[in-house]
Amino acid sequence: MFLDDFYTLTDGNIRISAHQASQFAKRIAGDYNPIHNPDARRFCVPGDLLFALVLARFGLSQRMSFRFLSMVGDGTPLCFSEQDDGRIRVCDENGKCYLDVERDGEITHDASVVEAFTRSYVAFSGKNFPHYLKPLMEQQGVMFNPRRPLVIYDSMAFSLDRLDTPAPGLEFIDSSLEVIGKRGDVLLEFRILAGGKAIGTGSKKLVVSGLCDYDAEAMKEVVAEFYRLKAVHEAKA
Repeated sequence: MFLDDFYTLTDGNIRISAHQASQFAKRIAGDYNPIHNPDARRFCVPGDLLFALVLARFGLSQRMSFRFLSMVGDGTPLCFSEQDDGRIRVCDENGKCYLDVERDGEITHDASVVEAFTRSYVAFSGKNFPHYLKPLMEQQGVMFNPRRPLVIYDSMAFSLDRLDTPAPGLEFIDSSLEVIGKRGDVLLEFRILAGGKAIGTGSKKLVVSGLCDYDAEAMKEVVAEFYRLKAVHEAKA
């Protein structure tokens, strides 16, 4: 299982160390958001790793929506469970819920199909910055604090016409940024393809905190640091 390196199962609970989370972000998602660095002051486990673990355990449904309610810290014991109402919840030992999932339609547990869809979505999702966010912020004349960039995964949802697709692809459709004071709500929309034909659609919502006026030079430095970290990781791989 391609996720085995990124979590530990202990006493029935899943634990994700800061190192495992960081490795998933870089190796699988191509995500160099500093909030996923093991030494980050506000470290959190990538939402895409929780997403991947849900699909691996409960299968891929035709329609699914994910709401990320709180950030998961280093080594937090997590219970992944299906409730009587059919919802899937990821909670800690104290009952605090970090992820709430709704699903509907047919379900497949075919490991190859689930992994292919997971990898395709995570690769798309990991391109938040600079690919999608930078142009949006530049257009709106705002940006995150370059010294403390904070981009949080809020939610995502998708709908599939069919589940028998061994090699799906995701295609970016559109994006928008709504500025509300110091906060920005980002919506990324995508199309799911199979053999070049659309078989579904989806969207992802992000929250950007601590917005300030856009500074081209500061953004240039942030982007340069992103590609520096990417090069360092690829050189070690």
